Amino acid sequence: MSTLFIAVAMFLLLNLAAGLWRVMQGPTAADRMLAAQLFGTTAVAVLLLLAEGMGEPPLRDVALVFAFLAAVAAVAFVQRIWSRGGGHDDD
Repeated sequence: MSTLFIAVAMFLLLNLAAGLWRVMQGPTAADRMLAAQLFGTTAVAVLLLLAEGMGEPPLRDVALVFAFLAAVAAVAFVQRIWSRGGGHDDD
């Protein structure tokens, strides 16, 4: 069963390539932020899978910290964009 957890974690890491493409090519700042949220969510999922697959409970604590940081980053982004008046790049 631990092999399955590790295989799913590797699959999720490969899916981050699509998110990285969106961060680089995103037409708006909102698209880039959503891709960054994808990174945070995927990091939490990968860490939880590795915690179960490798039998390392401290990885759950690290996953919790990543979840908190992702939420703080989203709030900071929304406050910045809201005060500026839009989600479009100034290019």
